[in-house]
Amino acid sequence: MRFFPPLLTCLSPFLLGSISLLAMSSVSAQQFERPVQLIFDTDIGNDCDDVMAVGVIHSLQSRGECELLAVTITKDNPLAAAFTDALNTFYGRGEIPIGVCDSGVTPEKGRFNVLAEQKDDGRLRYEHDLRSGEDALGAVDLLRQTLAAAEDQSVVIAQVGFSTNLANLLRSGPDQHSKLSGVDLVKQKVRLLSAMAGAFTKIPNNQGQLYDHREYNVVKDLESAKYLAENWPVPIVWSGYEIGLNLRYPHESIEKDFAYVDHHPVAEAYVLYNPPPHDRPTWDLTSVLHAVRPDRDYFDLSPPGNVTVDKDGLTTFQPADDGRDRYLILREGQKGRAIEALVALTSQPPSN
Repeated sequence: MRFFPPLLTCLSPFLLGSISLLAMSSVSAQQFERPVQLIFDTDIGNDCDDVMAVGVIHSLQSRGECELLAVTITKDNPLAAAFTDALNTFYGRGEIPIGVCDSGVTPEKGRFNVLAEQKDDGRLRYEHDLRSGEDALGAVDLLRQTLAAAEDQSVVIAQVGFSTNLANLLRSGPDQHSKLSGVDLVKQKVRLLSAMAGAFTKIPNNQGQLYDHREYNVVKDLESAKYLAENWPVPIVWSGYEIGLNLRYPHESIEKDFAYVDHHPVAEAYVLYNPPPHDRPTWDLTSVLHAVRPDRDYFDLSPPGNVTVDKDGLTTFQPADDGRDRYLILREGQKGRAIEALVALTSQPPSN
């Protein structure tokens, strides 16, 4: 039996309901006033889902749900930063700082980063100030600067590319931004890492046979992935390969929902990467969605445990009550709501 203090037992059900609604409104207002402080770490240029994830972030920011503090890039090509700046500018936030790495990992331009240089009648199709990653900050420098300026335990990082930048952040020492080591800075400022990496179920191949999948974001910079898994000091939620694979972005949205402008960078990047009627998996979008909306029942979470990265790139999860890690689980009944949210957010027009 639930115990009610004497005062509350005297109130009418109507008044009790009003008090409850008032309390809920107060909580909602507090949540609205504190948007998720987000850093986006991406290998943009290797797949169009990074671009769609940027669209999701800007839509969530326009809704007051997050604030994009910085973007750091793990694709080592100068056009990756330029196209990212073009995306941010398209959404009205060209001032967001961008950091790059010098790793040699995937140095190719990619199929759509060339949009940063696309011109119509002699003018850039997508205006932006940062014309090359050679003019951008170093990723670790930007990460340390951004974290040092943040409130304690306030930052969420969505890592949807390689672990290069975050592993290098952990290895970093005191500098002009903070007297803390990289590990201690993360421990003080970051409350969650939402990472699109690994695989936590067997994946069917083209013949329908199940196999252990070595996921791209892990194997392309395996040393950094292993280092991050072994040394990251705060909770990680992993969105495995199986999650985005089972949530495919409907190509009809690309063909119809972005036609409010003559040229849309998200739709054009999608078409250049793999044109409709291809339905692209939403790998990177899922990590962003969970990072900003963890309590909307789009996904379930595994019990706590620890993720290890083997020398061949296989990710393994071992349950443990005091474990740092969880991974996303997608139930059949959650798929419709998750896709609906991702389409609505990806295709939402810019709004400051």
